[in-house]
Amino acid sequence: MNSKLIQALVFALLGTSTAVLAAESLPVIVVKPHQVALGFPAESLVEAVQQATVGAQIAGRVVEVRADAGQTVRKGDLLMRIDAREADEAARAAEAQYINAKLNYERHKSLKDQKFVSQAAVDKARADFDAAAANRSAAGAGQSHAAIVAPMDGVVARRLTELGDMATPGKPLFVIYQPGSLRVTASVPQYRLKEMQGVKAARVEFPELGKWVDAVSVKLLPTADASTHVSQVRVQLPPMPEAIPGMFARVHFVVGQAEKLTVPATAIVRRGEVAAVYVQAADGRTSLRQLRLGDAVGQGEIEVLAGLASGDKVVADPVKAGIQLKSAK
Repeated sequence: MNSKLIQALVFALLGTSTAVLAAESLPVIVVKPHQVALGFPAESLVEAVQQATVGAQIAGRVVEVRADAGQTVRKGDLLMRIDAREADEAARAAEAQYINAKLNYERHKSLKDQKFVSQAAVDKARADFDAAAANRSAAGAGQSHAAIVAPMDGVVARRLTELGDMATPGKPLFVIYQPGSLRVTASVPQYRLKEMQGVKAARVEFPELGKWVDAVSVKLLPTADASTHVSQVRVQLPPMPEAIPGMFARVHFVVGQAEKLTVPATAIVRRGEVAAVYVQAADGRTSLRQLRLGDAVGQGEIEVLAGLASGDKVVADPVKAGIQLKSAK
């Protein structure tokens, strides 16, 4: 099959005309070999370095809610209040027991001085008094636990309880995190661990945000999962107000440098397994050219194995170029 027939088939697959036309204000990129970062990607999730789950410490119904997801709070701010009537009754009962135990202990000391009771009876009264004092302190602490306060400065990630719900000891109420301290945790297969030993740099891609950032640090954890045979790598992020815990990210670990001919991934037109770019000739005319591509390298670039030469002008906006070609039919 000759080259013209192959080119015609490519154009047919891509759904565009084989005609060429003079380009009108098409943005172009002159491709040439250049140094790019070599590495491999790993999918990951954003997580907070500083995060706390605030739970209930007493039982009771939620009677007041002052914070919700997305709200910024300061340490000590009131988040929620739990009905503390049971705690109040327990505190009053503990106070009465304390007073009674104190009077009993003082009475036993007086009787001991008069030699009416033994030292063992005094010791028993003292033990009862100490137990009552401890019970009173615990009951007082239970009263204070009715007010749920923020343990740190941060943002409320989730509120897990609604007004009127029943709170029980240990039940999670809020999740709070510090937005200025985020990281991503990626899973790396064990066959990559040898090359990961020397990795100190990485770039983190946020596809939904259309943003790339340089990692602050890369730390390979010295453990591996026995079932999945992967190790965890923690990648510290710079301050990113738009990033939130749970967001998807892709970490590109940098393992070396090499000189390669590349094109931006956004300039490539794909239909099934066929990949092509719009190329602008010296006379300003534009045509579609099939490529053989390699791996993704650098930042949003793909290596070109065949189809382009150094100095070729590739149209950066394939949508606009396709519209112009169709209009020329």
